[in-house]
Parts: sequence; C-alpha cells; structure tokens
Amino acid sequence: MKRSDLSEFEVEEENFKLKIKRDTGKEGPAQIISSVPLPAATPATPATQPASAPVEASDTEPDTATYITSPMVGTFYSSPSPESDAYVKSGDNVSNDTIVCIIEAMKIMNEIQSEQSGSIAAVLVENGQPVEYGQKLFRLA
Repeated sequence: MKRSDLSEFEVEEENFKLKIKRDTGKEGPAQIISSVPLPAATPATPATQPASAPVEASDTEPDTATYITSPMVGTFYSSPSPESDAYVKSGDNVSNDTIVCIIEAMKIMNEIQSEQSGSIAAVLVENGQPVEYGQKLFRLA
C-alpha cells in the first residue's frame, strides 16, 4: 500500500467483505478495519448474474439437472470467431468429445469439451461474459 500510495482498499465478494485502511498520519503498518462475512442472501449484481439465466427451481426441490461447467476462470466465447456460428445451441445433441465453447484465459483460447452426452437444454451464459471456475455454462436435458 505504501509503494502505490494507497490509503484504503476494499474487496467485496458474494459472501465476504474485506476493508483495509492505512493510517496516513504516521508511517505504520496497514490495519484491517473489517473482515465481515456477509449473509448468504446477498443479491447478485448484474455482472455476476446473466440476464438470460433461467429462473431456478424452488429451494425445496433438489436440482437434478446435468450441467457442463467451466473448468477455469476466463471469458466465455460461444464460437471460434465473431463471424462463425456458435459451437452448440439449445436443442443440439452433444457427446463426450463435442466442443461446446471456448474459454479465454491469459490470452490462450481453450476449447471446452462436453465430457457428457445429452441434449443442450439451455445456454446459461452470454458470449463474451467472464466466467468463474465451476460456473454452470450449459444445462443438459
């Protein structure tokens, strides 16, 4: 914080908030002002919740659907280039080795395979959207 001349730093994630503030009046170590777990019912921000995401089943019903999830953090691309058609769309059948999308991570384009057989019931993310490790990308029927 000293090297970059920061006096305050705050990070807030889904269930966690961290705020660090440096006392600028004297040269001392940074102090953690608060590190507070947030309630699990925190509403998602538009950046983390895609606009086209389907409404999930009620909390009383277990989610028995099969999903293709992201194996890494990166940017989701539905096609190999902006001019190309999407690898898969709703209603397409996929097998274990079907390429379903690309995830760009650290300037490397990683082709993602289905690893499961089935029919694409829904595409859960938008083209160009950032994705997290384990995030649901496709729901299979």
